Amino acid sequence: MSRLFVFGLGYTARAIVRESGWPFLATTRDGRDGTIRFDDAEAVRAGLAISTHVLSSVPPDEGGDPVLDRYGDALGGRWLGYLSSTGVYGDAGGAWVDETTPIRGRRANRNAADAAWLSLEARVFRLPGIYGPGRSPLDRVAAGQAHRTGIAGQVFSRVHVDDIARGVVAGFDGPAGAYNLADDLPTSQDEVIEHAARLLGVAPPPLVALDTLSPMARAFYAENRRVANGKAKRVLGWRPLYADYRLGLRAVSATISPAPASSAPPAASGDQR
Repeated sequence: MSRLFVFGLGYTARAIVRESGWPFLATTRDGRDGTIRFDDAEAVRAGLAISTHVLSSVPPDEGGDPVLDRYGDALGGRWLGYLSSTGVYGDAGGAWVDETTPIRGRRANRNAADAAWLSLEARVFRLPGIYGPGRSPLDRVAAGQAHRTGIAGQVFSRVHVDDIARGVVAGFDGPAGAYNLADDLPTSQDEVIEHAARLLGVAPPPLVALDTLSPMARAFYAENRRVANGKAKRVLGWRPLYADYRLGLRAVSATISPAPASSAPPAASGDQR
């Protein structure tokens, strides 16, 4: 019987588990919610021994890839999947990137982890900005944590968490290699935030100067690219259910309870992401 072992049962991995419908085991740092503590080597190795498929959503740290460093010797003979980032492509000046684009991201540890999993014949899913229920531009606008920058020509790709889940499950039957899972309409962050505000019936958040943002937010805006998803469509037979941010945000908005009539909308301020 197929069984999935997940390193790092976070937001996206939970959606993948739900989509698969398979029995699964998973790790977290602290072993919460019935998961295995990541550093409990005996339990992790016992779980791997009875699993047919292994998926890692654990990002690299400064020392390397924690999963490969600690458990790489126990992964052989299984389907392997890894959630990577389209950040491995680096800044493309707004041009399209695909799986043949050279890896030149600014984070060497992320590039190395992506390459290491590929060398093990894993399915490496490169993901852009992830959104979905509870983690979306709608939530940031409603909480007063969104902003606009007014940067001309800045374009990003994004993907709904449910489309990631569908892509990874499609990859269970696909060949090893890298796959971009992104929607069909790269666009500016400002446009997405403005659309979220319209859906909520509130004014869009104010424009802010880039140099007032956090280092993480400034790094986000330092890259500009469009992510092509043709390989996942062609090889895995995958199609994004939410082909653009309008469809995705409309679906997310249906999960948000309306605020009480007496509640004033929150002030629009704060940081990105």
